[in-house]
Amino acid sequence: MEPISEQDIRFGHPDAAPTPWTEVLRVLETAELFWISTVREGASPHVTPLPAVWYDTRLHFCTGPGEQKAVNIGRHPQVALTTGNNRWHEGLDVLAEGAALRVDDDSRLSALADLWRSKYHGDWSFSVKDGMFHHNGGSALVFEVAPIKVLAFAKGAFAQTRYRFRPGPKN
Repeated sequence: MEPISEQDIRFGHPDAAPTPWTEVLRVLETAELFWISTVREGASPHVTPLPAVWYDTRLHFCTGPGEQKAVNIGRHPQVALTTGNNRWHEGLDVLAEGAALRVDDDSRLSALADLWRSKYHGDWSFSVKDGMFHHNGGSALVFEVAPIKVLAFAKGAFAQTRYRFRPGPKN
């Protein structure tokens, strides 16, 4: 999955270089906290923080079946996942847009559960059964987002780089 990149000089310093995809990918792989934006019935936004993992060219997150984000995704699967920091002159903020699709294959979920356990140092220790994550007596749906567009906002030497992805077969 190699994206097509474009730098938008309207939103950055004219001498700033585009952010390399490898740097954006590092942020997606290592960020511990993301903010997900979904759309409620009636079109009002819903934004909430959550942990996520990057695996197989997709961001993955989980949520309880009755939580607002799961309800919203059931109606409107388009989401945005954002990560970065609250500093003005340093860091890289990243926004990934795409459709949230349910993952219910137990072998894939087992691989994802291992990634959650490793990335979050055991704080999220999921078991897998019947196409869902299970933890502390509760269950969670797992979703994947294959980005169709990613925006990277470099700070300090300000630059906005857009990455668009060609749709392709799922690996």
